[in-house]
Amino acid sequence: MRNSRNFLALALVPLIAACATPIPQASSSGQPDTGRTPPPRTVTVPPTNPRPVTRDGFIAPRVMAVAGLEFVIGSRASQLEQIFGPARLDVLEGDARKLQFAGEQCVLDVYLYPLRPGAEPTATYVDARRSSDALDVDRAACAKALRR
Repeated sequence: MRNSRNFLALALVPLIAACATPIPQASSSGQPDTGRTPPPRTVTVPPTNPRPVTRDGFIAPRVMAVAGLEFVIGSRASQLEQIFGPARLDVLEGDARKLQFAGEQCVLDVYLYPLRPGAEPTATYVDARRSSDALDVDRAACAKALRR
């Protein structure tokens, strides 16, 4: 009889556990997970002006317009090396090119793209970061600091 009571008690454990209310766990967003799916969010994306595509698939690049970078934007690779000296990094990818110039203060990445099919790539975009910790810095100030 004692064995039958133990068996009955063990048989009831899963049934009792099934009746328990689960404790909400925090999701990756830090909010309690209630088991319910949140309502969908609707995000409106503003319209953009698409860049023209030629018959051969060429897409004209967007050219950065930032005050203080006029001596960089529009320059060819040879002109940039006259301004900043030899590039620390020169990466070719398809018809695009990235030149990297570095100094104690900052690292300047200059991206060159052709403005029309078959044209020589020119600087269209610039990015800059501190040499010490890679945090973003003012692009124009970095370009001026690296200028020879």
